[in-house]
Amino acid sequence: MCFDTFTTPVGTLIVVQDEQGLRYIDFQDGPNPLTPMDSWQRDTHFCQAAREQLLAYFASELLRFELPLAPIGTAFQQRVWRVLAQVPYGTTMTYGEMAQQLNQPSASRAVGMANGRNPLAIVLPCHRVVGANRTLTGYRGGLPIKTCLLKLEGLAIDEPKGLVIDEQARISP
Repeated sequence: MCFDTFTTPVGTLIVVQDEQGLRYIDFQDGPNPLTPMDSWQRDTHFCQAAREQLLAYFASELLRFELPLAPIGTAFQQRVWRVLAQVPYGTTMTYGEMAQQLNQPSASRAVGMANGRNPLAIVLPCHRVVGANRTLTGYRGGLPIKTCLLKLEGLAIDEPKGLVIDEQARISP
C-alpha cells in the first residue's frame, strides 16, 4: 500500500491505495486521524491521480471522480457504497431513499451505519446523505466540513461554525 497526504481547503487529507485502487481517503486534522502503517510507503507519484482529482474537486473543476476504487467492507456496505457513488454532485439523498434504492426500505439505520464506515471520504460522497427531514446529520469529518462540501457543490446551507477555509489550498496544486 502507498499513501500520500496533502492540504485541501478543509484540512489535510490522506489517500491510501494499492494496485487494485483507492482503499482510504480520510481527514487528518480530526480527533481520529488515519495513521499510516509501517508497511505503507509514501508515494506521491502513485497517488497523484487521486490528489489531482480531489484538488480539482475543491477548485470546482471536477463534478465526478474517475478513479479506481477498492474500499474494503461487508457485502451490505459495498451495496450501500455503490448507491452512494451514484448520488450526483450538488444533490442530496436521505438514508431512507438510499434504503429504498437497495430494496430494503426498513434499513435506513443500517444504511446510516454503512455510510459511517465509508473509507473513501469525498469520493464516495457520504457528505451528500442527509436525515429524513433533510437536516444535516453526522459526518466523520465533522458537520462543518460536511456543510463546506455541500456549499462547494452549490447547495444552500448555513455557514459552518468553526471552519476556516484555506483559499490558497483551493487553488494550489
